[in-house]
Amino acid sequence: MTETSGALLGPAEIRDLAGRLGIRPTKTLGQNFVIDGGTVRKIVRQAGVTAGERVVEVGPGLGSLTLGLLDAGASVVAVEIDPVLARLLPETVAAHLPDVYPDGGDPRLTVVGADALDVTELPGPPPTALVANLPYNVSVPVLLTFLQRFDSIQRVLVMVQAEVADRLAAPPGSRTYGVPSAKVAWYASARRTSTIARTVFWPVPNVDSALVALERRDPPSTTASRQDVFAVVDAAFAQRRKMLRSALAGLAGSPEAATRALLAAGVDPQARGERLDVADFARVAQALAVPS
Repeated sequence: MTETSGALLGPAEIRDLAGRLGIRPTKTLGQNFVIDGGTVRKIVRQAGVTAGERVVEVGPGLGSLTLGLLDAGASVVAVEIDPVLARLLPETVAAHLPDVYPDGGDPRLTVVGADALDVTELPGPPPTALVANLPYNVSVPVLLTFLQRFDSIQRVLVMVQAEVADRLAAPPGSRTYGVPSAKVAWYASARRTSTIARTVFWPVPNVDSALVALERRDPPSTTASRQDVFAVVDAAFAQRRKMLRSALAGLAGSPEAATRALLAAGVDPQARGERLDVADFARVAQALAVPS
């Protein structure tokens, strides 16, 4: 096991904290706590967190990554759905990093006790980065929601299931390319950076994990709305084996109307969704909005 610094939680302390509070990690909330300081430092390093930066963390749990972000000098707003964990986090941080709560000054940690999917605003300065060990069961919806709602977020580094990481970073034409790949590409470029061993978690999950880095970029130039583009993406992948002229028939009103829109967008009507990048989907959405 990697040795941790005094600011970080070690495996014994994590289990002790959980035991004293009667906390048993639940699959329902997707809880798998990181118990390895080396992994925490790797996440903080790859995220490029700088002193004074405002970072949002989703699912801080017992505070392993929170302490790493604060130790790097960041200001953290942590969103935690579990009320017991949300109440405990400031106490844990104060015990390890007292300077986070300076006398007469603003604390560098703010805890929001809420479901991340329900959060529409965050207290304090707008965050410029999202860094998190995302709960497995809601990782993609949380990621897409935060990219949509908080355009101040320019960088993301998240730990997710390895299979999800592959999907998020997949290019068009690859076996794992699909709805998450295309929708994330609307907001940012994505790349898988590292595989994370199962043994750094408690409890040990039954799946591998990986880190994914995202860099915000402008969406494709189009007169279509994001909702319209995403509707085309959803329809294109609803039945992967269908050609686009059939897959989009419901949106267009008929296979013939779908064919006209696809041709107008410069897309082969006989192609399948996995061949299109997000700019292609945007052109198709724009063409579908134009009366034929």
